[in-house]
Amino acid sequence: MVKKPSSGFVMPIGGPDTVSSPESLPRPPVALPPPTARRLTSSYPSHAKSATEPGCPQPTLPAEPSSCDASSSVAVEAYTKPYLKFMTENPTIFHSVNAFTSQLASAGFEQLSERDLWSEKLKPGGKYYTTRNGSALVAFAIGKNYKPGNGIGIVAAHVDALTAKLKPIPKLQTKAGYVQLGVAPYAGGLNTTWWDRDLGVGGRVLVKNSKTGKIEVKLVKLDWPIARIPSLAPHFGAAAVGPYNKETQMVPIIGLDNQDLSGEEQPPSDSRIKAGTFAATQPERLVRAIASEMSTEDYSSIVNWELELFDTQPAQLGGLDKEFIFAGRIDDKLCCYAAIEALLATSEDTSPGIVKMVGCFDDEEIGSLLRQGAKSNLIGSVIDRICEGVLYHQFTEAMKLGVVAGPTLGPDLLNQTLANSFLVSSDVIHAVNPNFLGSYLENHSPRLNVGVAVSADSNGHMTTDSVSTALLQRIAEKCGSRLQVFQIRNDVRSGGTIGPMTSSQLGMRAIDAGIPQLSMHSIRATTGSLDPGLGVKLFKGFFDYYEDIDAEFR
Repeated sequence: MVKKPSSGFVMPIGGPDTVSSPESLPRPPVALPPPTARRLTSSYPSHAKSATEPGCPQPTLPAEPSSCDASSSVAVEAYTKPYLKFMTENPTIFHSVNAFTSQLASAGFEQLSERDLWSEKLKPGGKYYTTRNGSALVAFAIGKNYKPGNGIGIVAAHVDALTAKLKPIPKLQTKAGYVQLGVAPYAGGLNTTWWDRDLGVGGRVLVKNSKTGKIEVKLVKLDWPIARIPSLAPHFGAAAVGPYNKETQMVPIIGLDNQDLSGEEQPPSDSRIKAGTFAATQPERLVRAIASEMSTEDYSSIVNWELELFDTQPAQLGGLDKEFIFAGRIDDKLCCYAAIEALLATSEDTSPGIVKMVGCFDDEEIGSLLRQGAKSNLIGSVIDRICEGVLYHQFTEAMKLGVVAGPTLGPDLLNQTLANSFLVSSDVIHAVNPNFLGSYLENHSPRLNVGVAVSADSNGHMTTDSVSTALLQRIAEKCGSRLQVFQIRNDVRSGGTIGPMTSSQLGMRAIDAGIPQLSMHSIRATTGSLDPGLGVKLFKGFFDYYEDIDAEFR
């Protein structure tokens, strides 16, 4: 894992779109659960009776574990501690994507740059990944028996999270002796859960290499409490109640400067911060801290940066029997983590005729409209290049045998591939809150440590339908997983996911199914201690069994 990602993790800005690899995360073993493991096949919770509405997903029990192949079994408890470690050590989106790519590279996945041609690199049996902007990732394994036109099994999620980002010029005038930092909310960041939290600063920094003249990217994480947004004590009456102005009343404090009281002159600015440089537009003490973390003496070499605030409290287990995980940024790094682990755990001998793919996208919380978001051409372009690359490989192999005829890449073949494919759009889902049971729809209230929940919506905010639900239910039965179901009440506004936009752009069958959590969009949320592993179990089952189960739906 990344212990100090600013120390030597660099990349040329024009080169491969990732940072050089830190120590990779240990991967939990794929094995049969020990006899003492909690069984997940007990009777369904009494409050969650099967829904009776037409077309609504039915939360039926999975097949007995004895019907599952040993190769598909997952020790769900084994993923708890690695998930905690991942969440604590990768607080920003750039750190998270970098950690994922490091895992993939350690497992034999080959990095592909979007700037290069892929045709001569892709072949059946190969494992690959590509990134965009350092904040979005697509990883895939081409089955050893894959043929153009066959399907792609995709699990996709978003890796961005609510936060507060530094403004382009975050330097503010000192107020009443407090040094403050100019930040702006990303999506629903800077909500009331951000009051009085210990906030660190991290992200990516662009640095010009004085020897090569090239721009490099370094990851930085100041993970001690640097900033805090102080609340107003209730003794002050109405002003302490809110609503609050995020521009003027939720400004972090990062230091003290009481020189106006002493009458002393301001000390001269650091001579290493030259006028006209990027560093000159930033708070001087912050520049020094960032430069020190990167072991950079030349402040003028800092070309720009993208930094954000994050809660420094580590992810940890909670509850009397440690049934909970308390962490920041669970939405939706949880589903991304489970999807990547599932891709790493699946065997090349299962579903060998398909492509197994994971997509982790940026910008979901703000509409997915940027080039690294799910509404971009990223996943579609990867699918196009896979089809072309496998065709090219077949053509070159045929040429060796003197055969020159064969299919060509065009709309017919690409659309056949998409029609044979399936997308699991996996975003976290609202777990039932015992203090607000009236806010939940009866029989549609997922619990923690039970299993992934299918999310339905009558107005198309989710991509779930009866066919996709039936297919995923068959997957769950095959791998011994258990599905829950969630739907919002009619008198409550529904949220959205990347599912509808991605499936409609690609014309691909799809379902929304995610891992339950409490306190969505809080700076600190809750999921079950088994839930990361339960996500891995279902997603691995999807990769293992999709080819066989899909044949039942032709």
